[in-house]
Amino acid sequence: MKPYESSESSIVSRREAIRRAALLAGVAVSSDWLELAGRAQTAAAKTYLTPAQTATLAAAVDRILPRTDTPGAIDVGVPAFIDRLYGEFMTPAEQKLLLQGLQAIDAAARSGANRAGFSTLSTTQQDGVLRAVAKAQQDKEPSSFALIRSATILGFFTSEQAGRNVLHYDPVPGAYNACVPIDQVGRRNWTT
Repeated sequence: MKPYESSESSIVSRREAIRRAALLAGVAVSSDWLELAGRAQTAAAKTYLTPAQTATLAAAVDRILPRTDTPGAIDVGVPAFIDRLYGEFMTPAEQKLLLQGLQAIDAAARSGANRAGFSTLSTTQQDGVLRAVAKAQQDKEPSSFALIRSATILGFFTSEQAGRNVLHYDPVPGAYNACVPIDQVGRRNWTT
């Protein structure tokens, strides 16, 4: 066994995989996107999506990042973040793609046996609908579902609550120690 490997199982939870992907993506995110995310996290004066679109969006982001032992997307205000991102910061092409994604999710839900809107389905049914939409758009570029998922992850990991409760927030980091085994720092990633 290598010194940095743990004797624990190497199976990674879904939330851990998303967290790692977000951290990797964060390396490649430009400062413009980070500034935009910071501005979109503040409260908006108005809403841009219709109540039906907001209900579908809220249900979708809740299934993408549900509450576990950490807060979920709903807990940190991701639907309001995406609403403001849509209304004030997205290009017209991105806005159209987001709306197409919400329509695709709701249409897939209504094509099922009970013909109900996505937000009224059980969590198991919602998961099935989201998997079907993601699979249908797997090779499509740009993917409306990928935009919704990316905006959810961006909104979640740029929120103050996720920075403090999911990632380890340290506004004034201490000394730099290179190559420290992660077990010595509490198996947590850092945000600054």
